[in-house]
Amino acid sequence: MIDFAPVFFIVGLLLTLLATAMCIPAAVDLATGHPDWQVFLGAAVITVFIGASLMLSTRTVKGTKLGLRQAFVLTTLSWLSIAAFGALPFAFSELEMTAADSFFESMSGITTTGSTVIDNLDGAPPGILLWRALLQWLGGIGIIVMALAVLPMLSVGGMQLFQTEAFDAPDKVLPRAAQLAGAIGGIYLTLTFAWAVALWLAGMEGFDALAHAMTTIATGGYSTKDASVGYFNAPSIDWIITAGMIVGSLPFVHYLRIVRGDGRGLLRDSQVRWFLAIVTSAVVLVTLWIWTQIGLGSADALRYAAFNVTSVMTGTGYATTDFGAWGGFVSTIMLILMFVGGCAGSTTCGIKIFRFQVLYATAKVQLARLLQPHGVFIPYYNRKPIPEQVSEAVMGFFFLYILCFGLLAMALAALGLDMVTALSGAATAISNVGPGLGPVIGPAGNFDPLPEAAKWLLSFGMLLGRLELFTVLVLLTPTFWRK
Repeated sequence: MIDFAPVFFIVGLLLTLLATAMCIPAAVDLATGHPDWQVFLGAAVITVFIGASLMLSTRTVKGTKLGLRQAFVLTTLSWLSIAAFGALPFAFSELEMTAADSFFESMSGITTTGSTVIDNLDGAPPGILLWRALLQWLGGIGIIVMALAVLPMLSVGGMQLFQTEAFDAPDKVLPRAAQLAGAIGGIYLTLTFAWAVALWLAGMEGFDALAHAMTTIATGGYSTKDASVGYFNAPSIDWIITAGMIVGSLPFVHYLRIVRGDGRGLLRDSQVRWFLAIVTSAVVLVTLWIWTQIGLGSADALRYAAFNVTSVMTGTGYATTDFGAWGGFVSTIMLILMFVGGCAGSTTCGIKIFRFQVLYATAKVQLARLLQPHGVFIPYYNRKPIPEQVSEAVMGFFFLYILCFGLLAMALAALGLDMVTALSGAATAISNVGPGLGPVIGPAGNFDPLPEAAKWLLSFGMLLGRLELFTVLVLLTPTFWRK
């Protein structure tokens, strides 16, 4: 049987760190004279009690190496635990949120999805607004470490392409994660600070600038305003955030190499070139459409198109306008972009660019074999041959992704949601995008009107999408639990 002691020890450690993070919004509420500081203090006490209890009861296992199955359990359990305890401040706050609403908001935060059920953000306590941003910021760095250290070791969905030689043993997940977290954490913090200063200089108040910088670099999309970034209506702010979303969508390991003096690797990476090409093409198409069909000026058309296309494709979920009102052509592009996502090793979501590249290379080889049955053709990724097991893993991931999307959409439709809401809701949850399409959950609405059961389903969809499907689904197979 699986030895859960090391898993519980690490979960306890993560909960203790989460409780420490709760003290930050508590201090903000206390400084502004808002009584909700007691909410965060109470939530922190409960969280640290559970976390410390788990650590103390399993402290003898400190330093134990994690095996493969333990790593699967730890990854899923960590995200579930943080989402559950991260929901406590929402449940205890003056917003009077139900258990489903609180868990949905917390899961949306920690998975950097950005979907929200809070109606009046403009009047929400500052501590709650900061807590939402903190959840996404912590989720963002957690996702980077998971994508660079954990998922390649677990061989999830073709991620083994990114396994580095220094950390290829399956029992070295903890040393690798610790080293990467330290190095990446410094870069992540520096980028967040830089964008906070830039937004402040562009006209945002200090609190708003910090919150938006955290959720921009994390490609999370939680805003402090009901109208999202559209509230500020400033071209300079739109362009700064657009640049931030792109920075958050590129592989963070390249930033580490830039710091170490290798600045050429970023643009040599084919997934970076593909990502920039797809974003640019979509922006050009949408700009031309809203310029010629909607009647916006060319400068505004480019700004709105660049911001909203980047936001949807990177899974950030900010909005500056209701792009659903731009017609069926733009809505269709946005729905397709929801599935694409950014680069592996970034804070973004979706299927990821490298999987489309692997699929394209594999399909190209299959076409060549049809024309020359006796020829020898090998698919390549970044000028290296793609191992057969990686191609199989990527194709399996595609199949599961579409299957889970279809099942989730049907389940939402069975709960009474209309077709557009069900389809875009399933897409935005499993791709961790944020807003859906249509009048209910589109950029101008939110997820509050949905039934409680739909919110639980969407929360599960967010977890599935963020942990790359296999990490969660493998736990549901009887084989996994056999000795």
